[in-house]
Amino acid sequence: NLVLCSKGIPQTLAVFGLESFLDEAGCKLVFYVHRVARGVSLSTTCLLSGFQAIKLCPSISRWMDLHIRSPKCIVFSCFLCWVLNFMVNIPIARYVTGPMNSKNMSMENVYRYCSSYLSGILFSITAVIYLFTDGMCLALMFCSSISMVFVLHRHKQRVKHIHSSRLSPRTSHETRATHTILILVSMFVSFHSLAAILSYLITRLQNPSQWLRSISVLVASGFPT
Repeated sequence: NLVLCSKGIPQTLAVFGLESFLDEAGCKLVFYVHRVARGVSLSTTCLLSGFQAIKLCPSISRWMDLHIRSPKCIVFSCFLCWVLNFMVNIPIARYVTGPMNSKNMSMENVYRYCSSYLSGILFSITAVIYLFTDGMCLALMFCSSISMVFVLHRHKQRVKHIHSSRLSPRTSHETRATHTILILVSMFVSFHSLAAILSYLITRLQNPSQWLRSISVLVASGFPT
């Protein structure tokens, strides 16, 4: 909800012609909330997949005593995600400004209602941090999802004789769960990877087209929706 509101509401107002409705403090707040919410959404979805994968593997689950401590682990992990994203996105408060106070209009070309001044070094450092955190979350999500699919496939093979003895032609629970996992991880990786590529292209282009900006906003809102 935070991702959609912080990105969608200002963008919608800008489309209807209200391009200077935020001052410098408002721009900083909107961009900061969006980046933090996006990072938390990314990392908590990855955490959910990881905890599910651990619970599906009996040996790891027993070794970690997850059935007893899982509520505390999940609460602590979510709290850590919020704290890390609050800290990682602090540079946004430094380089985002209102549209009238900018020395460099590159970000105003992207978002219409805010702008920024990014030096080459600052942009490189920020891009490396975001690339590392996003890449790590995507890789963990992919690995945990694939491991769940393998566990479900092995379980389906073990109970194959039970399913074959049934008269009902319904799809097995393992198959339905596998389809759900594959759909989720495909959407997760596709939307976030494409959104990251489009954001990088728009930031580096001198005058990105309106079509490219609109597609970028649409893709960035795809997975949260």
